[in-house]
Amino acid sequence: MPVSEGPSVSHLRYVALGDSQTEGLGDGDEATGPRGWADRFADRLAEVNSGLLYANLAVRGRLAGQVRTGQLDPALALRPDLATVVAGFNDLLRPRFDADETGGHLEAMFAALRASGAEVVTMTFPDPGRVTPLARPFGARAEALNRRIRRAAGRHGVLVAETAHHRVVTDPRLWSADRLHAGPLGHARIAAAVAHTLGLPGSDDSWTHPLPPPPLPPRTGWRAASEEARWAASFLGPWLVRRLRGRSSGDGREPKRPLLLPVRAAAG
Repeated sequence: MPVSEGPSVSHLRYVALGDSQTEGLGDGDEATGPRGWADRFADRLAEVNSGLLYANLAVRGRLAGQVRTGQLDPALALRPDLATVVAGFNDLLRPRFDADETGGHLEAMFAALRASGAEVVTMTFPDPGRVTPLARPFGARAEALNRRIRRAAGRHGVLVAETAHHRVVTDPRLWSADRLHAGPLGHARIAAAVAHTLGLPGSDDSWTHPLPPPPLPPRTGWRAASEEARWAASFLGPWLVRRLRGRSSGDGREPKRPLLLPVRAAAG
C-alpha cells in the first residue's frame, strides 16, 4: 500500500492501540518505564506538529479481541485524528489461533476509527521463526494474519507499515533478550517505518537497510543449541506456565498514558 503524501496539519491528536510492542516492552525497564516505538514515533510527529497530543492505550499481553473491547471505545472518546492499531501477534502464539477471527477484530477497529475521521496506520508481522528457531511452526500463521491485515486495511483505507517484507526486522540485534519484543534499536526502526508509511518529512526507507555485519559469526552446533536451551528456560518456560494457568503479563495493568497529553519532541 502506498504511503501518504505527507502528514496533515490536523494530526494533532494521536492515539496508539495495541499490546506489549506498542506499550514499549524491550525499550526501557520497569524502573524508568517502557518507551517503545509509539513514544518514539510521537516524538517524530511532534517535530512536525508541535501541538501534538498523544495517548497510548496499549497493555501488554492483550489479544486482538481484548484490544478491541478494552481500548477501542476509550480511543474513540479521545477523538483522534491519527491512530495506530497493532495487535494480533499474541493471538498467533495461542494454540487455537484463527486468522479470520483475529483479523475480524482488527478490521472492526479499522472501520470504527476510520468512520470517526481518523487516519489509521497498522503493520504486518515478521516470521517469528526467523527470530528464534523454536518458533518456526508459527511462520504460516504470521503469513495468514498478514494477508488478513492487508485485505482489511485495503477495504478501509488504512496505511500498512510492511515490516514483514524486510529481512533486517529479524536481525537478532533488533530484538530484546526474550526474542518476543523489539529492543531499543528495533523500536527505533519500527517508529521509522511508521513515519515513512505516513510520509513524515525527513522519513525515508533507511529503516529497511541491513545492519553492518556482526563482529563475530553466529554460533552454530552445540553452542547454538545451548543458547536455545537457555532462552527456553529463561523466557519460553515462564511464558508457557502463564498460558497454562490462564494468566497474562498484563493482568491488573492499566494503560501507561490513557489521556491525551502534550508531546515534547526528544531525540530517540
